[in-house]
Amino acid sequence: MTDYISIKEISKLDHLINEALLLKKDPHAFKHLGVNKTLGLVFLNPSLRTRLSTQKAAKNLGMDVLLMNAAADGWKLEFEDGVLMNQDRQEHFKEAAGVLGRYCDILSLRSFPKFESKAEDYAEKTIKDFKKYSGRPIVNLESGTEHPLQGLADVMTIKENAKKDKPKVVLTWAPHPRALPHSVPNSFASFCLEAGYDLTITHPEGLELSEDFTQGATIEYDQKKAMEGADFVCAKNWAGFSNYGVPVTDKDHWTVTQDKLQGAKFMHCLPVRRNVIVEDAVLDGPDSLVLEQAENRIYAAQAVLKQILESK
Repeated sequence: MTDYISIKEISKLDHLINEALLLKKDPHAFKHLGVNKTLGLVFLNPSLRTRLSTQKAAKNLGMDVLLMNAAADGWKLEFEDGVLMNQDRQEHFKEAAGVLGRYCDILSLRSFPKFESKAEDYAEKTIKDFKKYSGRPIVNLESGTEHPLQGLADVMTIKENAKKDKPKVVLTWAPHPRALPHSVPNSFASFCLEAGYDLTITHPEGLELSEDFTQGATIEYDQKKAMEGADFVCAKNWAGFSNYGVPVTDKDHWTVTQDKLQGAKFMHCLPVRRNVIVEDAVLDGPDSLVLEQAENRIYAAQAVLKQILESK
């Protein structure tokens, strides 16, 4: 593995999951790999788990870490080509990425979609340009369409807790006061399908995700029916794909409750709005896996960084 921008970079998902599970048992077994190597963490948007888990993963491998909250600490960036920079943007992304490439051996970037243009968000220009102008291996910390570190941690968590080889996994839309990106649900769907799980996606009509990520899943518009017999239920809000970026605010009855779960394990990437996405009884109950998912973010990132270091 030379980059980790998309699930497409993974040659054998089952191998990567098993590697992450082995690292969880012995996090410092490969600490020699990262000696005298530097990981750059660049955030254009906020983070808690992604920032800290990737930082810890790098340190477990012996790497030094440089952290840049670019939106808060850096110059305001210009991303467009051929512009006259006589307004409030002081640095072009080309130079910023190029400099970071001189400082780091591996770079990672978080850049949320803007929800101004579906075509632009799904073209993933920002992370592709980061790769192009930095000249370094890139790890995707969440982009316009994918969150592959979260997706890997999700299937890792399912494998740890599954009682059968092909569990029924349900991805359910849930309410939120804002329109949220597709990256987490896209990755959850594509990773579950690649892992061979029985995936059902449920949401109100009109909120379908891109078929590029959901091909092979069962789509069910009745949430209660979708959850029947589920082993795992993952809740997440997302804006529509066809009606791009428009929030839906009249579906409060889609909140996940204990009654709806019927004993299924509950998953969410966090942060989560209590009693909006999911009720307290679920999050505080014995079937919640959200903290385990968050812990597994460390070892998912560590498995990815290990493979990139070994390829250098």
